[in-house]
Amino acid sequence: MVKQSIWWLYRMGLKKLLSKSQIVQPISGKIQEVEPSGPDTEDEKYISWLKEHPCALASFHQMMKPAKGKQIVVFLDYDGTLSPIVNDPNRAFMTDPMRSALNDVARRFPTAIISGRSRDKVYAFVKLDDVYYAGSHGMDIMGPPLQVKYHHDKYQINAQDEKGKEFTIFQPAQEYLPSIEKMLKELKTRTCNITGAFVEDNRFCISVHYRHVLEEDYEALEQIVWSVLSDYPCFHMTRGKKVMEIRPSIKWNKGDALEYLLDTLGFSNSSNVLPFYLGDDKTDEDAFKVLKRRGLGYPIVVSSVPRETSASYSLHDSSDVLSFLIHLARWGETSA
Repeated sequence: MVKQSIWWLYRMGLKKLLSKSQIVQPISGKIQEVEPSGPDTEDEKYISWLKEHPCALASFHQMMKPAKGKQIVVFLDYDGTLSPIVNDPNRAFMTDPMRSALNDVARRFPTAIISGRSRDKVYAFVKLDDVYYAGSHGMDIMGPPLQVKYHHDKYQINAQDEKGKEFTIFQPAQEYLPSIEKMLKELKTRTCNITGAFVEDNRFCISVHYRHVLEEDYEALEQIVWSVLSDYPCFHMTRGKKVMEIRPSIKWNKGDALEYLLDTLGFSNSSNVLPFYLGDDKTDEDAFKVLKRRGLGYPIVVSSVPRETSASYSLHDSSDVLSFLIHLARWGETSA
């Protein structure tokens, strides 16, 4: 723990002193400058929290000791993990250094992004073909060709892109699409007079953003969401960072998506796989719990403040995620 505290204080001190930090050199490019982030002063609660959730960067070499001879699989959230949380959801762009690092990882290990966004939107941000994509909190998965027979066969189809690459589409909430489209139209109509409200179509779920809504208008917005939701008993609402999300009430979440991808990659009940899951959102806790239950891999929470989590390790922010991915790609290169 002393090592963790010293590392964290040293890192925060550097970020305070330097206007820009040269973090790590990606395999496929030059040293990249990353904007500083994080608190300017010592945060005793955060340091105490690190006792239970050590920094994955400071612990990297220790974490990789059991990895020899195992297949690493990498899972990541998008917003708040691969990109910082931004005021405009449509401008949550990934930086070029992050894209380069993610590409280096994906060329060495099976890699998937599991996001609450629609799958198409995440792909438009990331633009990497070697990555698997799961949108709508895992309810819309583009995964590898099936290597095993899956028990939800009726929800999946095999497909091929223009380059001849085969993949499988898995959508366990298809039957809810007509209701989602009706709710989406109604929410957009009823919230149009609330300044700052933004209703986002995420294919199999609906996100109602209120980051720019005045405090005195929030209650009215919430009442509209509950009013619309009351007419659709097969849906429920969850909450994220300045967002209300309407989702089908099916037993499927990011943890189920993680297990589905592990299964379709051929690692069902395998002890020779080492999954990593990096995420910052409450919905990522379902994936953390799956890894904890299975007793394998590393759930890593991305958070700049202490919080309750099932993760074993932590990273402070998306710049730490960048450094971690670069370390992981380098490890994969030297261990090949």
